[in-house]
Amino acid sequence: MKGFVTNISIPAILEISNGAAFSLDRLLRQHGFGNALFLFDEFTYQHHHEDMLKSIASAEVETLLLPDDSDIQDLIQKAFELKQFDVVIAMGGGKVIDFGKYMAFVRRSPFLSIPTSASNDGFASSNCSLLIAGKKTTVPAKVPYGIIADLDIIQHVPDRFILAGIGDLMSNITALVDWEFEERHGAGAVNHFAHMLSKKAVNSFIRTPMTDLRSPILLKELISSLTMGGIAAVISGNSSPISGAEHLISHALDKIAEKPVMHGMQVGVATYLMARVQEHRVERMVKVFTRTGFFAYAKELGLKKAELRQAIEMAPSIKPNRYTYLHDEGYRQKALQLLEEDSVLQELLT
Repeated sequence: MKGFVTNISIPAILEISNGAAFSLDRLLRQHGFGNALFLFDEFTYQHHHEDMLKSIASAEVETLLLPDDSDIQDLIQKAFELKQFDVVIAMGGGKVIDFGKYMAFVRRSPFLSIPTSASNDGFASSNCSLLIAGKKTTVPAKVPYGIIADLDIIQHVPDRFILAGIGDLMSNITALVDWEFEERHGAGAVNHFAHMLSKKAVNSFIRTPMTDLRSPILLKELISSLTMGGIAAVISGNSSPISGAEHLISHALDKIAEKPVMHGMQVGVATYLMARVQEHRVERMVKVFTRTGFFAYAKELGLKKAELRQAIEMAPSIKPNRYTYLHDEGYRQKALQLLEEDSVLQELLT
């Protein structure tokens, strides 16, 4: 039997440092990009647009500011109205990163991701979350050609964005256990290289000093680990290395909650719950969420126990083709019981 060689796309550019955004001119020259489409969101346009354009001398740049409520049809139309660019660049939060990533995908252009926060792994992933017929839907794209994370910018975001990123990253732990569970039940196959990379990513972050959320060491480790998680998903060809039952709970909350909160915060709370269900690394989870202040902030969000209960029951229907712990009736009942009995959850939920 012949062996197989796996080819995957990984970023050709990875810059995580103070002032990284202002290395863009050098990177455009090095990679032969003579013209660029540059997307900003409202915040980054106001605060960084002029400085970014002044710093780029080697390429023609057209800037674009898209409405926050742009849907997939808007993006496709805009992408094909514009001339072909050597590269598409997006700077800002998750929404504009997804806009740029998808526009680059449909025009088959390289994409440079310049995240201004580390609230989730979207800046490094090969998927986008876009509006289709009024509903947030995950659609395929490509992993970015480059990721440029400027710690000078990311250090100044509100704490909630960093905490959300920590919540999203910690979900690797429970997602991997779900993935193993699926394989044991004949519902999926674990890619062991992707599994290893996702596990190494979260374990590397866990060993980082957590006394200061804005420490360059912590932020660099968080961004690096989220990036590795994104690459693990590319290797496996699906989100299993970084997304399990905890993400299904969050997706369900997005649909039914009166006021959904940030993705990474919902995921983090659901990750703690699933760690209890799986009886896996609960103590470590508590230490990280306590030391970083994740739990303290989560208490202020007003997450409703009744909505979380509904989300747990709804979770299997979000991805019926998967078989996580919550797809099993017995474990689903265990999750619902913990919702009523776990002391940490009683403090977090209203």
